[in-house]
Formats: sequence, structure tokens, C-alpha cells
Amino acid sequence: MTVFMTERLYYHDSYLRSFTAHIVDTAANGMVAYLDRTAFYPASGGQPFDTGFIAGVPVLEVVDEEDRIAHRLAAPLPASGVECSVDWPRRFDHMQQHTGQHLLSAVLEERFGLRTVSFHLGRDASTIDLEGGHVESRTLQEAELRANEIVSENRRVTVGFENSAGVQGLRKASEREGNLRIISIDGLDRSACGGTHVRATGEIGAILIRKPEKVRQTTRIEFLCGARAVRRARADYEALSRIGQSFSAPLDNTPDLVAAQLDSAKTADKARCKLEVDLAVYRGRELYAATAPGGDGIRRHVQQVSGGGVDALRALAQSFTSQPRAMFAAALDRPPSLLLAVSDDLGIDAGQMLKSAVAAAGGRGGGTARMAQGSVPGAHLLPELLQELIRR
Repeated sequence: MTVFMTERLYYHDSYLRSFTAHIVDTAANGMVAYLDRTAFYPASGGQPFDTGFIAGVPVLEVVDEEDRIAHRLAAPLPASGVECSVDWPRRFDHMQQHTGQHLLSAVLEERFGLRTVSFHLGRDASTIDLEGGHVESRTLQEAELRANEIVSENRRVTVGFENSAGVQGLRKASEREGNLRIISIDGLDRSACGGTHVRATGEIGAILIRKPEKVRQTTRIEFLCGARAVRRARADYEALSRIGQSFSAPLDNTPDLVAAQLDSAKTADKARCKLEVDLAVYRGRELYAATAPGGDGIRRHVQQVSGGGVDALRALAQSFTSQPRAMFAAALDRPPSLLLAVSDDLGIDAGQMLKSAVAAAGGRGGGTARMAQGSVPGAHLLPELLQELIRR
């Protein structure tokens, strides 16, 4: 079998939008094509693959198979010599995001000692995972400002090839051997990278950092460059404007107004919960008076609850069983669970009783001798368990 290597045109010219090539092999009944040369970038190093057309047939996926590159197609190709075109808006967007990542990672490491350990270029936003300590909001603001200053300086971004044995000054050492493709940003960064990049930092456009979050031992930051950053900033502004309009207030005043409304809502919610509990106490006493004792003199109340506050239910049960010779059992469907309360004079341990019942059904629970709660795997188990508890 003849072994061939695909010539990677994007290595030397990221701006190549169209090219001619020959089909040297196919697979999957012609739905996968191998070309002698390609400008289509395969998914690699956190950057997604290119799309476009080969002889008018849509390219659905591009896969790096080491020496050669596979192009998965929407239909078999008609001829061996083909005209190819790269989806340029998608390619240029990826170039902006990837060069923006190099720039941002270099600034974060140089100024704050935060080292990039991984990068992902997503459809709507990209992320960088950083290690090197806690990342404060102020750090990201300063990094964003410095990165945008370098964008405005329009520094050259160049592509070179150097042997791994003698290469120096890389931001991150490469494990590859032989010839390395080096992406350099003048006076800032040198990184081994096979991705597609812009020619100068000015082409990156605006850089916007959003959503820092802790991911295991690293901090993940979301960032957007160029048109993505502009679209996201516009969407954020529109969302905040609608919030401001709902308060009939200027946009800059909305954070304080929202905070005040949340505080007010929390206060109101606490007051409502207290009233529910107080009402449950009164209802528990009324319920006890309205419940006839059984032949053994015990007043039993069984209740099934769909939603509602657990605190109010506990208060109801506690109030009911604060009276002599009383037992209260309730089933809640969300999540499937049981509550059991008994008066002190019954000599029954509610915690042990409920724990035993739910354990037999594959659940778990427990509590005190007076009141206990437990969960079960499904709501269908509740009716039988409820009756079992109340019969004891």
C-alpha cells in the first residue's frame, strides 16, 4: 500500500481561502476523502476543524490522522482533481480566538504568574484553564486591559520553523521532536503551535474576559475576541437595559436596585416562612382536637403532601404530637420522602421506626425519638410505607 503525507497548506498561509488538490484516496464509500494538499485545518490543540467545500460538496469534518488528513463529506466526490474553498468567516473567527488566546495567556503568565494548562475554542466562547494560585477579579481586569493595549499596538504575528533540539524562549516547552512550528508575537510570546493565526494583533479585535470559575486545581476563564466580543457585549448591554427598564432607572443604578430588591425579597420570604410555621402550630392543635382517638387511645393523622414547605409540615407535626398520645405521618412526593412524629408518652422511637421502614424499601433516614425524616427511591413506595408506619 502506498503511504502518502498530506501537504498542510495552512501551516504556511492561514489566509488561503481556496486551492486546488487531487484526491489520492477515499474511504467509507467515498464519503471520506484524502487530498494530496489541503488548507482545511483538522481539529487539534483546542481549535475546531474548518468547514467549506470540495468540488461543491460540503466538508462536514476534518480529522488529523498523523501523516494524512481525512475530509468527511456530505456526498462522494465526482473527480480526482478538485477545487476547494474554506469557510472563511469560520476560519477567520478561529484565527482571532486562537491568536487572542496566545496573547492573553502570555499576559497572564508574564504579569501574574498564571500558567495556561489547557485551551478550548468553543462555538460561542473560548476558555483557558490557569494554574498558579487564586485569580482575583482585579487580576482579570488588568489582564484584559493590557491585552487590548497590545491589540491596539498591532504587533506582528509571525510563523517560523525551528528544530526542537535548539529552540529557546518558548512560553511552554514542547514535547514534540524534530521541526517545530513557532508562532511569535513581537516582544511578547513564542509558542509551538500548529493552529491558524492572524498576521498582527490588531486583527484579533477586542478581547473580553468573562465567567471565571474554579475547576479542580485550576481557574477557568471564558474569553471572546473580535466580532464575538462585540456581539457578547451587545447582548449583555441589551439584557442589562431590559433590567434597567423594569426598574425605570438608569442602567448604572440597576446593580444597587437589584441588590435592594433581593434583600427585600429575602426578608419577605423569611417573614412568610415564619407565618407559615406559626399557622401550622395553630393548625396542629385544631387538627388534634378534630381527630378521634383509635381503639388504643392514640390519635393518628396521615397526610400526603405535594410540594410545600417542609418547615411548615414539621411545625404541624410537632404541634400535633405535642399533645398526649398522638402520631403524625406524612408523605412528600418531591422528593419522595416520609416524615414521622410521635408524642413523648407513646414510648415509641420515631427515628428507629422510620429508619427501619425506609431501609427495607432501599431508602435512608433517621432522626430523634420524637421526629424523623427519610427518603425512598420512588414515590410509588410511599402509600404502603405510610400505612406501615401508622399501624405500628
